[in-house]
Amino acid sequence: QLQDFGGNSIITSDGSGTITLSSGMQTAINAGVTSAANTPAFVAYKTSNQTISNTSATKITFEAEQVDSGSVYDTSNSRFTPGETGYYWIGGRWRYDTGTDFDTAQYRIYKNGSIIAKSTFINQNANGGFLNMVIYAGSTSDYYEMYGYQNSGGSLTINGDSTYPEQDQAQFYAFKIIGL
Repeated sequence: QLQDFGGNSIITSDGSGTITLSSGMQTAINAGVTSAANTPAFVAYKTSNQTISNTSATKITFEAEQVDSGSVYDTSNSRFTPGETGYYWIGGRWRYDTGTDFDTAQYRIYKNGSIIAKSTFINQNANGGFLNMVIYAGSTSDYYEMYGYQNSGGSLTINGDSTYPEQDQAQFYAFKIIGL
């Protein structure tokens, strides 16, 4: 049995020479696809600190890239524009740089300037958090951005001084999901 990294069966054999392809492999062969990759894809990260005002949704900037297949991430405006329709895994992570606990910390994903998802949590011990989701880009001009929101009672900083692959590094990332 041949499996992918998720433990899903790709090819199986009955031991007597008969092999069976998974439905995904069969679909790829029928479509004439000889290889597939989860691209376009990118990983962007912060290189400078950013202040997030109290109770104000603020666009988070990610000034550098670790990966950018297809030039889909623009560091000048911190936007992901896939340029291809399809399903994408998209997300971000960072931590609010404070030792003070507070009730509402949010990560938000915006599509074409409007919020489409948010993750809300209680900020404790500056643990940080993340937001990941599957989205559908229905137009080649759709674009995505990350926003933060917090209600600590004052301005907070998102640390941008960490370097890749520091565990506390603020990141924004996405990749195309093949087979959907």
